[in-house]
Amino acid sequence: MFLVLRDCHGLVQVIIPQDESAASVKKILCEAPLESVVRISGAVISRPPGQENPKMPTGEIEIKVKTAELLNSCKKLPFEIKDFVKKTEALRLQYRYLDLRSVQMQYNLRLRSQMVMKMREYLCNLHGFVDVETPTLFKRTPGGAREFLVPSREPGKFYSLPQSPQQFKQLLMVGGLDRYFQVARCYRDEGSRPDRQPEFTQIDIEMSFVDQTGIQSLIEGLLQYSWPSDRDPVVIPFPSMTFAEALATYGTDKPDTRFGMKIIDISDVFRNTKSEFLQDALRKPQGTVKAMCVREGAKYLKRKDIESIRKCATDHFNQEVLPVFLKANSNWNSPAAKFIVEEQRLELTRIMETREEDMVLLTAGEHKKACSLLGKLRLECAHLLEGRGVVLRDPTCFSFLWVVDFPLFLPKEGNPRELESAHHPFTAPHPSDGHLLYTAPEKVRSQHYDLVLNGNEIGGGSIRIHDAELQGYILSTLLKEDATLLSHLLQALDYGAPPHGGIALGLDRLMCLVTGAPSIRDVIAFPKSFQGRDLMSNVPDSVPSEELKPYHIQVSWPTDSEAEKRKESFTPSRKLRVLSSVLHQC
Repeated sequence: MFLVLRDCHGLVQVIIPQDESAASVKKILCEAPLESVVRISGAVISRPPGQENPKMPTGEIEIKVKTAELLNSCKKLPFEIKDFVKKTEALRLQYRYLDLRSVQMQYNLRLRSQMVMKMREYLCNLHGFVDVETPTLFKRTPGGAREFLVPSREPGKFYSLPQSPQQFKQLLMVGGLDRYFQVARCYRDEGSRPDRQPEFTQIDIEMSFVDQTGIQSLIEGLLQYSWPSDRDPVVIPFPSMTFAEALATYGTDKPDTRFGMKIIDISDVFRNTKSEFLQDALRKPQGTVKAMCVREGAKYLKRKDIESIRKCATDHFNQEVLPVFLKANSNWNSPAAKFIVEEQRLELTRIMETREEDMVLLTAGEHKKACSLLGKLRLECAHLLEGRGVVLRDPTCFSFLWVVDFPLFLPKEGNPRELESAHHPFTAPHPSDGHLLYTAPEKVRSQHYDLVLNGNEIGGGSIRIHDAELQGYILSTLLKEDATLLSHLLQALDYGAPPHGGIALGLDRLMCLVTGAPSIRDVIAFPKSFQGRDLMSNVPDSVPSEELKPYHIQVSWPTDSEAEKRKESFTPSRKLRVLSSVLHQC
């Protein structure tokens, strides 16, 4: 008789001798339920010839057991601890301590630990960085994501959980710690988003007397040094692309460069077109005609796929997209065929480099909107083609890209006449655009840079503003923010702040891509659910009113009419939020 034991290092086969002396051992081990904890002792022996298991690292040996002890029996499991057994994510999160026993979760968390250790070694031992812990209780930061509030015992006074250590790491530069890093816990109250967690971890880095190239070289070396040995090595330097180029070519600021389907401007082809649709678009400011070639789209995509693509364009962008097919007989089978003359057809074929059975998606409109539309459809087409067996996005390929020269400001949502920071208000303007701050701030580029991996933003940073006067002008005059909230930072910048810059890598998302996990929750030991709840401990939870008194807080429950009104505007998955308490100062 044999059974398999598992510990943190793997599996080993145990043989129970078939004699009377092993009767007690046999009884203990055979009656112990699956996943029980046992201690055994015995002799390590070679397996009989022909019984080796090459699929197991310990497949050439087994343990001939002498004694056995049941340390703790396991009750009936809610699910089997096997990776191939299908389990709902809610059940996995409810019994997370059991889910952590799976081979995949063990691998993910151990690889995460190994990579973080290598990063510490690279930064601290090889490059002289100082690991500094920054406070978790802080104050509200103007702009950026919504922050979690923490009540204090002073009436009407709250702490905020920092969405990043941004201000602290800049203050450390003022304090003379010229190379800072931290494995930082960050908090953002962003609601239900599948690719986000309310609490997350980032590799936070800041340096004095550095430029953009210096930061990028450091990060490239960091990833190359810490990269898992069982993956293809990281090749540096990473390619770079401006924000404008990324938008014009891929329709997004985080392009997946593992496959083609680039966007091409074909406005010149249709300057003299008789199509009112195209002429109206070209007459408008920033008007353009864009196209994208889907290789073998006519071969693999079906009519329902084409309708889905067109519906996606209408639903998300309120814009028309025209599919164009080039068949072997050179006829156009498309709504666009009626306004494309032979000369335009030949020119379009030349520019797009189309072949038989390719499909061209054509749209017209304002530059940014048209590019964004085709950028979304590019990913949608890749998904559809991969569903038909076409390999476009190799999961074993890691395609890094720097995106640079972002705009410093964007029109504020809801009030386009006002500006808001494209990233955060501490980002320095591009050296070539400094004069535009006072005449045309909407045209100013920033010294911000994002690191993209396979279409996912895994890091972002910038060269910071180290001049108090400039920082105050941007906050008060351009962004119309209350600069008193940052008086401590503005004051610090006046005391000889060195030029500095930094970056933060999203550790959770990076590990998700490295391990090939379907969700960032699969690389975090105890994550929150899609709705931001901990299903294992059932939090957030209610608090007795007696415990709220020292914080001068009471709960105001919504009336039935308010609850019903909210219920109409909430999706079923968010209805629980209707009952969330609203905090009011007494």
